[in-house]
Amino acid sequence: MKSHLPGAVGVSRLSVYDTTAPDGLHGGTPHMHLTCSEGYVVLAGSGHVQTLSGEGYRETSLTPGTVAWFRPGTIHRLVNDGGLQLVVLMQNSGLPEAGDAVLTFPADILGDPEVYRTAATLPGGPDPAPAYRRRDLAVTGFLAMRAAGPGAFEDFCRAAAALVAPRLADWRRRWEAGALDAALETGRQLDALEKSEISYLAHGGVSVLTEPTERGKHGMCGLLETYVPASA
Repeated sequence: MKSHLPGAVGVSRLSVYDTTAPDGLHGGTPHMHLTCSEGYVVLAGSGHVQTLSGEGYRETSLTPGTVAWFRPGTIHRLVNDGGLQLVVLMQNSGLPEAGDAVLTFPADILGDPEVYRTAATLPGGPDPAPAYRRRDLAVTGFLAMRAAGPGAFEDFCRAAAALVAPRLADWRRRWEAGALDAALETGRQLDALEKSEISYLAHGGVSVLTEPTERGKHGMCGLLETYVPASA
């Protein structure tokens, strides 16, 4: 029996970086997802999220109790004004972990897949310095893109699509086994109910993760505590 989180979403707790980026703000790494919507539930602290999309540039305030979300194609950068902590909900659990996030590095790096991969990959371990260097490089590219106008955003989207193209077959397999299967399960249940078949109801029950599956991982926007069911 598969044990996805509801809707096969990804759930993690995020403590947003509080170190200083090149523009003097504190926070995370600007990036874009190409196939996944993302949502925030603000637990504590204050800050905002800077976004750049086809709608233009926007800043959205984040305070405890705020729920904010955005669609694929939205470059987003979390800014920490003090103690910002979130629960992050990710569509298509498994796809972000498989690379559905392109960082806003300068154009010369985006145009070379090997150079991009080297700049985007962290060595692992507890030292936060590589994550901060990666963040700073992406902030530099993000600021240049904002200043250059809509054409630069379109160029970034083209470069991002080219970078992820070799992964699309793997992403499709993950989506079919995860989020798509979770959605189709509702259809199978409706089919059963229309036939007065209730045997699937015998497979109900409670699944519990008493603590994060992984703690203290340096993500793009801060320290992550992730929750992943064993069978997902």
